Amino acid sequence: MSIKEFVQKFYKSDALIDSEILKTYLHPDVTLEWNSSKGFIQMDYDSIIEMANDLSRAYVRSKVRISHIISEDDLVSVRYSHFVKTIENPREEMLLAHFATIWQIKDDKLYRGYQMSQFS
Repeated sequence: MSIKEFVQKFYKSDALIDSEILKTYLHPDVTLEWNSSKGFIQMDYDSIIEMANDLSRAYVRSKVRISHIISEDDLVSVRYSHFVKTIENPREEMLLAHFATIWQIKDDKLYRGYQMSQFS
């Protein structure tokens, strides 16, 4: 599987709301530098897992729609929109945010991430 296919598989899975699935994609030394509309966040393995646990408590479904994905060497750049369904209203899909992320892949895992997001 190419690194591009690996990243596509990651975003098509339930990894963003299921920490057990997420663990299969993360390198033990993963870091994510995230510039969001709320400010800068630096995350490590444990904080990324905790974020997935937090999302799973708020949302029953998560879907990513990738609009752009490009790979070169050990890097994959992906632009996507993240949609969720809330526990309170599981029939309605809502746009959570738009993202642009660059992932460095090491040992067939997500190793370094650089992400920007904008809430919808």
